[in-house]
Parts: sequence; structure tokens; C-alpha cells
Amino acid sequence: MNIDKQPIRETNIYMYFYFVFFIIFGSFFTLNLFIGVIIDNFNEQKKKAGGSLEMFMTEDQKKYYNAMKKMGSKKPLKAIPRPRVWKRIYTFSVGLVLSDIIEKYFVSPTLLRVVRVAKVGRVLRLVKGAKGIRTLLFALAMSLPALFNICLLLFLVMFIFAIFGMSFFMHVKDKSGLDDVYNFKTFGQSMILLFQMSTSAGWDGVLDGIINEEDCQEPNNEIGYPGNCGSSTIGIAYLLSYLVISFLIVINMYIAVILENYSQATEDVQEGLTDDDYDMYYEIWQQFDPDGTQYIRYDQLSDFLDVLEPPLQIHKPNKYKIVSMDIPICKGDMMFCVDILDALTKDFFARKGNPIEETGDIEVQTRPDEVGYEPVSSTLWRQREEYCARLIQNAWRKHKQQRQGGPSEESDVDTDPRVRQTAVLVESDGFVTKNGHKVVIHSRSPSVTSRTADV
Repeated sequence: MNIDKQPIRETNIYMYFYFVFFIIFGSFFTLNLFIGVIIDNFNEQKKKAGGSLEMFMTEDQKKYYNAMKKMGSKKPLKAIPRPRVWKRIYTFSVGLVLSDIIEKYFVSPTLLRVVRVAKVGRVLRLVKGAKGIRTLLFALAMSLPALFNICLLLFLVMFIFAIFGMSFFMHVKDKSGLDDVYNFKTFGQSMILLFQMSTSAGWDGVLDGIINEEDCQEPNNEIGYPGNCGSSTIGIAYLLSYLVISFLIVINMYIAVILENYSQATEDVQEGLTDDDYDMYYEIWQQFDPDGTQYIRYDQLSDFLDVLEPPLQIHKPNKYKIVSMDIPICKGDMMFCVDILDALTKDFFARKGNPIEETGDIEVQTRPDEVGYEPVSSTLWRQREEYCARLIQNAWRKHKQQRQGGPSEESDVDTDPRVRQTAVLVESDGFVTKNGHKVVIHSRSPSVTSRTADV
């Protein structure tokens, strides 16, 4: 290559590495830094919004706290009773009339039935190998409210820049990326153009059009002609600021929200308790509480725990397990749904090797329907009361027989093995794990050792 000679193509092929290095370090790393900073600040603001309570919690207490927040967001629903014959006839007739009206005056109901295809996603709950897909769908569902807020923010940014674009570039000559559809002549066309550039698509052609200062006509104030020239200074500042705000910040917020919720969903799956488990709990609760009172009888508790699905299920015989969980009992021997779910959650973490201790100060926000909630006993204290009653009755029998001079009978409390097992439970005040045909009662008190009892 010499003076006045055409350059030779690819005479220095190694210069391609310059562009490769620029794309790697100037594009990938820099953009990822933007995303990293946005995600980090998003998580920081989320922690601040959650309060300073989590700062003083252990990891196990944080898991329990997150589980309690899920419990506080759900409640049992009233079961829908099976309709009677006349209601079925009435519903069938009204459905036919509405279907004809909608098909004649609006749209075909077939289009509305297409929406029901989304119910196929419920099949994934029955497939054990579809946990990964369920996690992705759950993360997407959790992200929808935050994504809607980000859409509003993006619309606000586009609205502001559309007004500025119409003020500065309404009469710019159509060139490169500007044509009769994509331009700043009207508000609608400005919004369409800015929406296209929100993903950094076609910004170079738009920039070439709004900085055009040569191939154009200057404004003429005498005849009131505004001219069709652009401005390099205003055009570069306008487009650069819009791309930084929309593409590098707002659009990356979508990634930050989805990654955060996917991370949370994955963590919930690894912990073993998800929203599906709590939904399962309340679906089965409807069978025992069809009126939606949020209470069941104490004698129904054993059957209820047996029909639950893993990981909350406790198979029969579960008498000693119920006693060890120390679930509050309200007036009239009624059991509150949240108390049972709270005990099952603690028992789950204990079985996973993470017993939850000292959680008295961690509370979910009280709901209005808990105003009449008054615990009067618990499953552990109920068993203690029954055991003490047996002791008192046996002592009174022995005393009465001694006064009458008759032979004293051997104590039922001493001979009945079930009563001896109950005594172990009364002394332990701990939680129970099953090992074969034996039940191991683990003590929460350091002064009481673990015991075993035959089942």
C-alpha cells in the first residue's frame, strides 16, 4: 500500500483482534457491570424495604421468617357446595343465552376458550420431574407485579422523551432511520420510534437523521418556514441520554427482577417448602373446614395430618408427634389453621436438621379475622393434664383402699406401657423422630436426655 494506491484487503489480518478485544472488554464487561450494579442496588433497596429485622437473624431464622411471610399471605377459602338441580338448570339456561348474545354482538366465545389452555400448566404439579419448569413459571409469576411497575417506568421515560423529540426534531428531514412511519412528527410516531430504540435497535440510523445539518434547508423566519435541519449537539445528547436510561438501566431492571425472583424460587425449592405446599395444605383444609371458619376440632387433627401430602404429611400413628409439636388449642377444643401450619413448618425444619429456636419475636402481621383467637391450652399441656389426672385418680384409689383396709391394686399408671410413654413425653418437652418401630423423643432442655418409646 503506497500513496495514491488502493489499500490491499486484509493486508494485516491480525488487526481483527482489536475489534474482538473491544467487544469483549468494552461491551460485554461494561454492560455486565451496569447489570451488576443495578441488581446489587435492587437487592439493597429490597432489604431496606423489608426492615432491619433480618439483620439480627440466623440463616435458619431467616428461612423460618420467609416461610411465615408465605403463611401470612394465605388463608383457607370457603368450599363451594355442589349446586342443586334447579340452580343447575338456571345456570345452564343463562349460559346458553349469554353465549348467543356474546357470539352475535361481540366476539366468538371460541376465542375466550383459548385462554383455558393455560390451565395445562396445572398438570406440571402432578409431574415429579417437572420441578425445574415449575420453578421457572413460579419465578415468572412472582415477577409479574414488579415487571408491570417497570413497564410504567419505561412508559414514563418514553413519554418525556417523546415530548422532547417532538420539540426538537418534528421538522427534521426524513433520512436513514427516519421515514414516514418512524419519526418525531406526532406523539404516536415518536412513541413507536422510542419503543423501537429501547432495545438499542436502529439507533444509529435515527442518530444520522437527527444530526443532519448539511443536506437540508435552513429555517426562514420571514416566511415562517421552520426548516428541516437537525442538530449535532442536541441530537447526540438526546439520543445518548435516552439509550442510557432506557436500555442500560430500565431494561436491565427486567433482568434484575427476574433473576432475583428466580433465585428466591430456587432457594425455596432447595429448602423444601414452596407456595405449592402451602396451597396443598389449604386445599386439603377445605375438606375438614368446608365453611371456611379457619378452625377444626381437636379430634380431627390426627386424620388431617395423615391425609396431607409430603413434605408436611405426618402418617398415623401420630399421637406422640402431635403432643410433641405443642400446638395451641383454642376454646371449644378448636385448632387454628395457622397454628397447625406453623407447627408443621417448624417440624419440617427440625427433620431437615435445622431446628427453629427462639422465634417468639418473629411474627406475621395479624389479620383482622384473628381478633377472637384465644388459646386456652396446647397439645402438650393437654397430655400433661390427662397424665396428671390419671396420677391423681390412681392416688385417690390407693388412699381409699388403704382406709377401707382392702388390698391395694397395682397402679394403672405403672403397668400401662402407653401411660409410661406418655410420661416420657410429658417430661421431655421436645420433638419426636421415628426410627423403625421406636419413637425417639428429643429434649429441648439440656437437663433432660433423649428417650425412646415403643410404638
